[in-house]
Amino acid sequence: MADSIVLEIARYSPESDHKPHLESYEVPVRQEWVVLDALNHIKDNVDGSLSYRWSCRMGICGSCGMMVNGEPRLTCATFLSSYARNGNRIRVEPLRYFPVIRDLVTEIGGFVSKLKKARPWLVHKDQPPLSEGEFLQTPEQLERYRQFSMCINCTLCYAACPVVGLDPVFIGPAAIALAQRYNMDSRDQGSPERTAVLAHPDGIWGCTFVGECTRVCPKHVDPAGAIQQYKIKAAIDWLKSFVTPGGRDVQRASGEAGND
Repeated sequence: MADSIVLEIARYSPESDHKPHLESYEVPVRQEWVVLDALNHIKDNVDGSLSYRWSCRMGICGSCGMMVNGEPRLTCATFLSSYARNGNRIRVEPLRYFPVIRDLVTEIGGFVSKLKKARPWLVHKDQPPLSEGEFLQTPEQLERYRQFSMCINCTLCYAACPVVGLDPVFIGPAAIALAQRYNMDSRDQGSPERTAVLAHPDGIWGCTFVGECTRVCPKHVDPAGAIQQYKIKAAIDWLKSFVTPGGRDVQRASGEAGND
């Protein structure tokens, strides 16, 4: 393993740059260092103007996602030793498909707005009095959605999704996976509201099932699988609406309510 490695880092200052450019920095390679350690070394010892996000350094907060040699990765979980062979370089860039604010920092306001559309919270209209106690679940009910609940909103799946790159209004993998997480929760009653918003070309039907979102997910959430499950449920609900008395009227009313 080489003693040092060169990081080619995308730099962009809106006050002086028309577009991002790469600057090179040589950093030492230590067995336990990840890419985030190298960025911290550069900021602390070489160039204090370097801007990027990070918080927990434990793969929990999801804030340190960046493009590492063209792959969406959490830099706190990407070891330098994986790249530190003689002559190798590491190119670090902001997550693609997001507007760049400065250097490696992206604007995620659009993602947050899409996330809100999916209603990623428990919707329970028939609220019983507190005296009746908690909403209990069996272990089997928990297991139905546990995998999809592991999302940390790191947005790596958005940077990997070609549909996000082609269609800026596509709501995206993480938001749909989280919607499905709550749809499968035995305590939730918000599935019709979410389907009214998401069963559209810019929602679940916009997904072409490339599967890159699942491949890059650091928490093994499988957003692609969640979206396909959601498609099946939406299709079944649509078919049921033709054989259930008043079903089409109910579906139309819920769709209008969701679009308001």
